[in-house]
Amino acid sequence: MIARLRGKVLEAYPNRLVVDVHGVGYEVLVPLSTFDRLQASTGLEVDLRTHLHIRETAHTLYGFATEEERDVFLMLIDRVSGIGPAIAMAVLSGMPVSRFKTCVVAGEVAELSRIKGLGKKTAERIVLELKDKVGVADTWQHAAAGAMSASAADAELALIALGYKQVDSRKAVRRVLDEDAAATTEALIRGALRSLQA
Repeated sequence: MIARLRGKVLEAYPNRLVVDVHGVGYEVLVPLSTFDRLQASTGLEVDLRTHLHIRETAHTLYGFATEEERDVFLMLIDRVSGIGPAIAMAVLSGMPVSRFKTCVVAGEVAELSRIKGLGKKTAERIVLELKDKVGVADTWQHAAAGAMSASAADAELALIALGYKQVDSRKAVRRVLDEDAAATTEALIRGALRSLQA
């Protein structure tokens, strides 16, 4: 599995980059949010979080500027029935991640359904399944209310995206925070994973 790419942009298009990594050109599909954040242009050094999606007919590499974008992408394709990579990329291209989270928490189906390629029924399914199955909305609400730090919320969401229950993820992150209150998101994830696998 290719989880991260660091290299120089050889070709830059709004939905696709070709990244040179030690002489190998990787074609990476990116949402508009990533393209805009990177201000991608030829010759730019980039560091992308990636997901390799394998089907019978193709191996497609998706790239993201932040862990948060990749986590939302993975939650959509893994946790919402009927959502594939194309629709998940449309969601990330259609609105900022923070706005998407707010829409899910508030149940704003109408705003979600305005995203190109996302109908009302699919938007309803996203809201219902992300709230009920994953417990993501609770994490987002805690972060929005200031009840937890942004790094703790991001770590919890990353663990949820990996398939851990929200309750277990929150306990594991709290254990790490009890030992090191200033831990970064990556340190929280690593520590929580060690705790969950113990």
